[in-house]
Amino acid sequence: MNARFAILGATGAVGLEFLQLLAERRVAPSNLRLLASARSAGRKMPYTGGELPVEQVGPDSFRDIDIALFSAGGSTSREWAPVAVAAGARVVDNSSAFRMDEGVPLVIPEVNPEAIGDAKVIANPNCSTIIMNMVVWPLHQRNPVERVIVSTYQAVSGAGQQAMLELESQTRDVLDGRPARPSVLPVQTAFNLFSHNTAIDETGYNVEEVKMIKETRKIFGAPDLAITATCIRVPVLRAHSESINVSFGRPMDATEAREILSQAPGVKVVDDRENNRFPMPIEATGMDDCLVGRIRNDASRSDGRGIELFVCGDQLRKGAALNAVQIAELLVK
Repeated sequence: MNARFAILGATGAVGLEFLQLLAERRVAPSNLRLLASARSAGRKMPYTGGELPVEQVGPDSFRDIDIALFSAGGSTSREWAPVAVAAGARVVDNSSAFRMDEGVPLVIPEVNPEAIGDAKVIANPNCSTIIMNMVVWPLHQRNPVERVIVSTYQAVSGAGQQAMLELESQTRDVLDGRPARPSVLPVQTAFNLFSHNTAIDETGYNVEEVKMIKETRKIFGAPDLAITATCIRVPVLRAHSESINVSFGRPMDATEAREILSQAPGVKVVDDRENNRFPMPIEATGMDDCLVGRIRNDASRSDGRGIELFVCGDQLRKGAALNAVQIAELLVK
């Protein structure tokens, strides 16, 4: 199938990754239409040695399109996904708009590709959810997971291209003796870390933490899975990191966990104890695989049913654009 693609949000950080991945991977669109708001219409975007124009999204934008990749925010997705579906396209949406909707599959291709079925709208999970479950799922397949405790160290790439530029400019300002002036993120990012910049609900959890909890339960088909999260923003440009404690139904040795993860698709074990070398976001940046290390038994448990992990994954690739393109690859098979 020579599928015809559209990208909505083509000028954003994830849109740029879509373009790069479509050029790199085995999906070869017979036609590619770039869409954005009126503010970005008329721009030219580099693609396979040439340039493609950006059009303002409108009622006819999805005519003769087979697959539409969306990364333009939840309200935009809610507005334009029904238009795309009515025009005959299947939508892979990177926003949170549809993730928890009944009948909308929430898909990580290495975990639950069968969930796609005939759905017209397929949701990409949250970036932190994807990165965590790339390593938790293969363990769960061998030994049912009973509880997950995760703390995230999230790069500013999760807040978009402007947040990345803000971290760069703040770092220069602070080093030159000038005050940092936050505008994209709510507080100083340079040389700082802070609780994830999403709203806190009545339980004390923020939106990012609730996403990780609810989305994992949906993806695993385990509505009662015990999971808790603490999400923190750190002064890293790109690639999220996560410290994960997993409890299992029966004992699991760290050696067994390492062997399982060494064979898991989309995962690379970086666990060199002798040289004290483990996953780092700077090395995960630009990589398709998620890096996992610090694989060890939980010393607080005498029953051997706990494993500790540290994982890094590129938020813009596997945490967003790559996951969506992998879904698109399944749709065009």
